[in-house]
Amino acid sequence: MKYPCLVPKRLCKTPIHVHLESEEITSDGDPEFCADLDLVCNFQDRAKTILTAEKKLVQITGTALFPGDIAPDLPSLSGGTVTIFGQERRIEQGCKNRNPDGTVNYCSLEVV
Repeated sequence: MKYPCLVPKRLCKTPIHVHLESEEITSDGDPEFCADLDLVCNFQDRAKTILTAEKKLVQITGTALFPGDIAPDLPSLSGGTVTIFGQERRIEQGCKNRNPDGTVNYCSLEVV
C-alpha cells in the first residue's frame, strides 16, 4: 500500500544546509561526521519568552520538515547543526516519522 506523504515537496521551499553527526564518537572524543546536505524544507519558527529572576530571555526555536528520509544510512537523527536564513542553529531533536509499514514518511528536526 502506498501512503500519502504528509509533507508534500511543493510546500518545501526554504533552503537549508544540514550537518548531521552520528551517535558514535572518534578516538579523540569528537562526534563522528556523517553527512552535509543542502536541501529544501518547510520551516516553522517559534519564539518563547523565558522569565528569569534578573531578566527576560527570548528563545527562538523552529521545526524543519522534510519529505521522505533525508539520511537513509542513519537509524536516527540525533545531532548536528543546520544553517537557515544565514544563522547556524543546533539540532535539539530529530525524528523519522514512519508509516505503519515501517517506511519513513517525513523527517523533522527541532532546532534552537
